[in-house]
Amino acid sequence: MTVQLTHSVDLVRVYGRSQCRRAYEIRDFLSRSVVHYSWTAVDTDLVCVDLLGLSLAQANLPIVDLPDGTRLYSPSVADIARRLGWVRAPELAEYDLTIYGAGPAGLSAAVYAASEGLSVAVLEREAVGGQAGYSSLIENYLGFPKGISGGELAERARQQAVSFGAELLQMRDGLRARFVDDHVHTTLSDGTTIVSRASICATGVEWRRLALEHEDAFIGCGLFYGAGTSEAPTCHELDVYVVGGGNSAGQAAMNLSAYAKRVVMLVRGASLASTLSAYLEERVVAQPNIEIRTNTRVVGLDGDNGLGAIHLENTRTGERDTATTERLFVCIGGDPATEWADGTPTVRDSHGFLVTGPDLDITSPSTHWPLRRDPFYLETSIPGSFAAGDVRRNSVKRVALAVGEGAMAVTFVHHHLSTS
Repeated sequence: MTVQLTHSVDLVRVYGRSQCRRAYEIRDFLSRSVVHYSWTAVDTDLVCVDLLGLSLAQANLPIVDLPDGTRLYSPSVADIARRLGWVRAPELAEYDLTIYGAGPAGLSAAVYAASEGLSVAVLEREAVGGQAGYSSLIENYLGFPKGISGGELAERARQQAVSFGAELLQMRDGLRARFVDDHVHTTLSDGTTIVSRASICATGVEWRRLALEHEDAFIGCGLFYGAGTSEAPTCHELDVYVVGGGNSAGQAAMNLSAYAKRVVMLVRGASLASTLSAYLEERVVAQPNIEIRTNTRVVGLDGDNGLGAIHLENTRTGERDTATTERLFVCIGGDPATEWADGTPTVRDSHGFLVTGPDLDITSPSTHWPLRRDPFYLETSIPGSFAAGDVRRNSVKRVALAVGEGAMAVTFVHHHLSTS
C-alpha cells in the first residue's frame, strides 16, 4: 500500500517493514513537518527484490529516497533533516532572545520577537509543531472555521517567524543551561553553546506513557503515542484502539475512523463528558464505527513481530479481557519537558512544571529571587528566563492559549531587556 500526504518539499519516498520503529519515526517526522512523502510497506523478499533489487536481509531497511536522488539506508530522523538542509549552525555569537521549543507558544514568541526587531534563535529538538503537530484537525482555533491540521498551522507559523528573521535551529537538543552575568548559556548536544540576554522556555510536554511491561518493544510497532496522523492511512480495515478521553483522543478517533473498520475508545472514567469538548463529543458519539468503552484501562501488551493483542481491565469491577488488535494509539496527556532545568535554580512544582510569576514564593530561600521587583507574570525564578505554554504550571492546555502566552512573554522580555 502506498500513502501520499501534503507537501512542503518535493516527494520523499520511504520504504520499510510495516512493523518497524525507525520507519514509523521517519513517517511521523515527515508528516509533522508537512513533507510530501510516499510510504511503501516492504514485508516480503518478493516485494523487496521487485522494488529495491535487494532481499530483505540485504536491503538495510528502512530506505529513504530524497528528491535530489540520494538514497539513505536506515537513516535517523536527524540524518534526513540534515540532507534536507534543515540543520544549520547559529549565525550569531549572542542573541537577544533564545526560545526553546517550536510548538505554538515558541513559534508565536518567535514571530512577535523577530517582528519587533529582536535577534531570535528558536531551538527545536525534532519536528516543528510540538504536541499540536500530532493533531489531525484543530477545529476550535480562531480564524479557521473548517479547522486546520496541527502540522499545517505550525508550518505556517514557522514560515512567518523565519520571514521576520528568526533563526530556526532544528535537531538541537539542549543538554545544560547556565545563568551567568545576566545571560543564558545553553550547551547543545553537539557541543555548541548558545548565548542570549533572555530566554523563553516553550518545550511543552511529552506524551505520558502507559508504564507497561515490554512497552518500549512495541513503540512504533503497533503502539503509538499521539493522534497517529501519519499512521491513520495504514489502518485500512483494521480494528484499532485509542486510549484517552480528552480532545486529543477524540480527534485521533475521528481521524482514524475515516480509515479503520472500527475504532474503540478506552476511557478510564465513567463518561466522555467530563474531559471532551462538547462539539467533539457529539461527533464521536455520532460516528457509526466508533465504539466507546468507559471504565476501562490497558494493563498488558502482546505480540510477536509487533502488537497483536492488548489486555484490558474494567476499573470499576476489576474484570479482565483481551482484545485482538494491531494498532493502539495512546493520548493520555503529558509530562513537562523540563529535564534541562536539573542542576539550575529554576523552580519547578512536584510534577516538573515551571513555576512562574505570582505562583513563585520569592520569600522562600529555595527560590533565590535576586531582584527587588517581583517576577513578571510569565517569568521563572531566574530573571530574564520566561515560560509559555504547556510547560508552565497552571497553563490552560489549548493551542490558542499557548499562542497568547508566547506573545505575552515577548512583552515581558522587552521589559526585562530595557531594565537590565
